[in-house]
Amino acid sequence: MILSFWPPFLASSAAAFIIILGILTIKRHVNWGRDNTAYFICFASGVLISASLLHIVPKSLSMSLDANVYLLGGFFTLFVLSRLIDSLTDKQGNVASSALSFGMIPLVGICVHSFIDGIIYSVTFSAGHFTGVLAAIGMILHEFPEGIITYLFLLKGGFEEKSAFIGAALAAGLSTPLGMILSYPFISAINIPVLGIMLSFSAGMLLYVGATHLLPEAQGNRKPYSLLALISGIAVAVLIILVEPH
Repeated sequence: MILSFWPPFLASSAAAFIIILGILTIKRHVNWGRDNTAYFICFASGVLISASLLHIVPKSLSMSLDANVYLLGGFFTLFVLSRLIDSLTDKQGNVASSALSFGMIPLVGICVHSFIDGIIYSVTFSAGHFTGVLAAIGMILHEFPEGIITYLFLLKGGFEEKSAFIGAALAAGLSTPLGMILSYPFISAINIPVLGIMLSFSAGMLLYVGATHLLPEAQGNRKPYSLLALISGIAVAVLIILVEPH
């Protein structure tokens, strides 16, 4: 039991390391990152919407007959949370609260998704080390840009650089090994339908972030090459889907 704990733990820790490496990379070039945040938003919109619709949603529906209900639940959970953040922070209709909501909503969605990634590490390695390694290779591919995107969202939301770094590292990075550690003792109870429900719930959240939170920002952006950034996000998502083992 103890020996079987280490492979998924090391894989999820590697994912967290890659995410934090992405955050440190963009933190070192923070001015460049701020100047090009609009491109990252367009890119992130393409990635999140494409990955959710082309991969996570179909996979969750194939795993659980109730996945569509939880997909809707994840979507509206973030909608309600967004309204709650607005109501708690926007007492006078100021711009700062809108910026805070812009940073916090993607943070929550990515945190939930990263936590479920950690659970997937537990599940795949329980099926065999080879299966776990194959899944880990595919999943780790998307971690580097995920860290960058989370950090830049928090900066745009008005967070200071130190707070944005800590928030992005905790939400996008450390939530993955945390999900693995907390799920490991209960791995026998996480069957295929339960995992499908979890995936669909996280897909609903990611769809909300991409379609209603980021896509309007991408549509309203007039920077040159913003459409190319959106298309690049879609292409990267498709590439990850093609490379990631099922």
